[in-house]
Amino acid sequence: MSDVASKLTQVREQMEKLGLDALIVPRADEYLGEYIPAYNERLRWISDFTGSAGMVIVLKDRAAIFVDGRYTVQVRQQVNEDLFDIFHLIKDPQPEWLSQQLKSGAKVGFDSRTVTPAWYEKCSEILAGADIQLLDTEANLIDLCWHDRPKPIVNKALLLDKAFTGMTSVDKRDKIAGLIKDKQADAALIFAADSCNWLLNIRGRDIPSLPIILGIAVLHSNGNMVFHCNLNKLPAGIEQHVGIGVTFKEESELSDTLNLLAGKQVIVDTDTANAWCMLKLRQVGAKIIESDDPVIEPKACKNRVEIQGFKQAHIRDAAAEIEFLCWLDNIVTEGQRPDEASLSNYLFNCRARQKFFVEVSFDTISAAGSNAAMCHYNHVDGTPAKLPDNGIYLVDSGGQYFDGTTDITRTIAIGNVTETMKRNFTLVLKGHIALDQARFPEGTTGSQLDVLARQYLWQQGLDFDHGTGHGVGHFMSVHEGPQRISPKGNNATLKEGMVISNEPGYYEDGSYGIRCENLMFVTRDEAISSDSKTFYRFEALTLVPFDLRLVERSLLTDNEAMWLNNYHQKVYDTISPLLTDEQRTWLKNACRGI
Repeated sequence: MSDVASKLTQVREQMEKLGLDALIVPRADEYLGEYIPAYNERLRWISDFTGSAGMVIVLKDRAAIFVDGRYTVQVRQQVNEDLFDIFHLIKDPQPEWLSQQLKSGAKVGFDSRTVTPAWYEKCSEILAGADIQLLDTEANLIDLCWHDRPKPIVNKALLLDKAFTGMTSVDKRDKIAGLIKDKQADAALIFAADSCNWLLNIRGRDIPSLPIILGIAVLHSNGNMVFHCNLNKLPAGIEQHVGIGVTFKEESELSDTLNLLAGKQVIVDTDTANAWCMLKLRQVGAKIIESDDPVIEPKACKNRVEIQGFKQAHIRDAAAEIEFLCWLDNIVTEGQRPDEASLSNYLFNCRARQKFFVEVSFDTISAAGSNAAMCHYNHVDGTPAKLPDNGIYLVDSGGQYFDGTTDITRTIAIGNVTETMKRNFTLVLKGHIALDQARFPEGTTGSQLDVLARQYLWQQGLDFDHGTGHGVGHFMSVHEGPQRISPKGNNATLKEGMVISNEPGYYEDGSYGIRCENLMFVTRDEAISSDSKTFYRFEALTLVPFDLRLVERSLLTDNEAMWLNNYHQKVYDTISPLLTDEQRTWLKNACRGI
């Protein structure tokens, strides 16, 4: 019996004790963030799947795993298909699937701390329609079976100076308190850990690549805040750093804080909070106002200090990336073909030498040849492949710096590439350029712009199964809302100061992958705005050349070629003073006009 099979048996034994016919195991933990600490990787424990999104449902005699389009290849490499049926996370809704698998009177267990109220309400309604009960197990059944579960790591929080944030904690809390008052509310549950960290101007090391300390807060309409976290993580001087009005308490005391909201009007974001908090507030008689986390949008709209920090961080990050690309070209020319791990490590060391560097902003996607067809590939999950003699290498990486967060993907020609590869790369690049050049009126959402990046692929019957752009936090999460560029409907409008990625791609299963990614920020377009109408444009933050060996010039219009030449000239002018003579020579060639 395999290890996973043994784990499934243990879980089913726990299910039987509670009379359950099914158990829902989300990838999320009780904080509901995209990135979670090792001790909460419950989905990985039960399935061996390492992706950042998914759900497992354990039935009495079989199990199923649901993943999104980023992981359709990866999941089949990692998960035992004798034990799990594989479904699409979006196209195969789990509540409907459960209602089809189970008989009337069945019972489905879940941990209310690991799902949102919105998910809970929808799932309850659908299952009830099939006469199936959804039961909170209270204790997490995975935890009961996970006997070698890692211990939480305790690191002290970092106090981030106003020189990096542009605003004090008091100013931020007063600003959000005003938004709470506007909703006629007494308080807001600030559930997202990055929102809490932003309010307090702190960062942490609880989760690799996401510089936060985990915790949950209640912010009152007078600006006072109660933050529940592991108090051992708080450094000396934090009271003076955050200013008046903040109380720190242990996480175990959260129930007591929620009890004090009885009869109060409380804002709860049903897409970010966990269902346990919502149910607790209802239980004590709080009057819930379902609304977006009031911190989300102000946090996303970076102030001038933060934007300046982003620019400086991207200049240093570009120097590191160009050092890596120059080295890579040299060793490939010499006939060397290192593996994905060696390449990732070299790039890490280039970044680590840069000022204000803290850590990578996500696990580097260092993907050679066919591995690049998995858009969220991770070489540590298997045996790292070597560069091909001829083909494509894709590297998606980024850094966390005190003054900003970076995320860049470059697709690199190794040896000779096919004409089809060049054509498809150029189609992707054309989409990238079209989105970069977009001008759009106030009130525009990312979903309205998404087609700009896909249009040239669509004309050839091609597409990619992921969003075109995600928001990025300031020395915070590399995936930040509410802004995004995606075919999926999104009511969040693009506003001044928002940082977002531009990353169309194309993936040929089993062969190669292509992605062209820059970060950019939204800024007012003074040239076409007027007193009566505001228009916005994007300004690129990333300053690293695209590989001209993959560009088919005949497929570019003159305007697109001019964009590429102008971009490369800006890259050279900005970054070349930071480089060695050898690197500067390499960059000059990489930025040559076409």
